[in-house]
Amino acid sequence: MTRRVSGATERGTINQVSTDTQGAGRLGFEAGQVVQEFGWGDDVDEALRADIEEIIGGELEDEDYGDVTDGVILWWREDDGDLTDALVDVLTVLDDGGLIWILTPKPGRPGEVGHGDIQEAATTAGLQTTSTFAIAEDWSATRLGYRGRGK
Repeated sequence: MTRRVSGATERGTINQVSTDTQGAGRLGFEAGQVVQEFGWGDDVDEALRADIEEIIGGELEDEDYGDVTDGVILWWREDDGDLTDALVDVLTVLDDGGLIWILTPKPGRPGEVGHGDIQEAATTAGLQTTSTFAIAEDWSATRLGYRGRGK
């Protein structure tokens, strides 16, 4: 993914491009996609949000968006409620094959969610976890995929 890095000069701000292989580019979103965001709060990583918006070429849609989306990011913390219910709700807005990412506080951070809890909720919702990695200073990203038939 490309990321703008700003620097000041006498004439104002300049933008340089650098490669960020640990950030939003790893989520698989593409230009022109509609991505809906659930669970926004004051604790989310605004730089990550901005990077996703740069990739898709538009703003993230909020929870009230009323159309089908190409992908979802779900910011989730331990005390946010029932994760299975949230995942079932998320599935109702996704186009077939849409990307689902759960963003949770990293281990040791307030609100962290155990990987086993994510796996259990995903399985109950008819999904499976496919990968997890650090996405920002305080957040991990877990991709959910659709379970194949007979599983």
